Amino acid sequence: MKVGLFIPCYVNAVYPEVGIAAYKLLDSIGVDVNYPLDQTCCGQPMANAGFEKESTRMALRMERLFKSYDYIVGPSASCVAFVKENHPRILEKAHHVCINSHKIYDICEFLHDVIKVEALASEFPHKVSIHNSCHGVRELHLSSPSEMNIPYYSKLRDLLTLVKGIEVFEPKRVDECCGFGGMFSIEEPEVSICMGQDKVKDHMSTGAEYITGADSSCLMHMQGVIERDKLPIKTIHIVQILAAGL
Repeated sequence: MKVGLFIPCYVNAVYPEVGIAAYKLLDSIGVDVNYPLDQTCCGQPMANAGFEKESTRMALRMERLFKSYDYIVGPSASCVAFVKENHPRILEKAHHVCINSHKIYDICEFLHDVIKVEALASEFPHKVSIHNSCHGVRELHLSSPSEMNIPYYSKLRDLLTLVKGIEVFEPKRVDECCGFGGMFSIEEPEVSICMGQDKVKDHMSTGAEYITGADSSCLMHMQGVIERDKLPIKTIHIVQILAAGL
């Protein structure tokens, strides 16, 4: 099994520690992981802003860069979901059959469903509250959507329980949006901020020290609220917890 590590642009530019943790985590469980150089954006920002045609070159470049890998794994539910759900349609217009969409996984999805990890050597003696991002829940099925009448499950919770010393909580409104939404936070900042404040308070009600999740974008939005309002809680990507102490 040969895995190509996909690191989204905002992780690369703002949260490189998340990318490093993802590599260490995969390597620690024996995965043959490689980081292809010269990665660029997957095209999600421009497509979401109404310039989908302009994202075609990004999608084609990503196809070439990862064509030799059995799996593509990335620490970003949002970006992974964009490739999986939107690259096929975008590339069809360029007369190209998308390959990446069939082999790309969020790292939590990959660990839980493909590798099926049963043990981790990590340790994180803290209380954490799980943030379920919208793309992760409804496009990648990392947890059960609250609006569906189906049995509860959470792949993030399953993985976190493998970490020594951790206490895991979930907010009352378990998969309510944090208000980031990419372009939404730019076009509707007032609404976005209010949603972020509500979500952070919901996480704080659990008594957790950290908010964790599979999307740095959501965590970034909530961290902005936390810093501006000087709230006694922090954010941390789930991969950093799963790789803690490695």
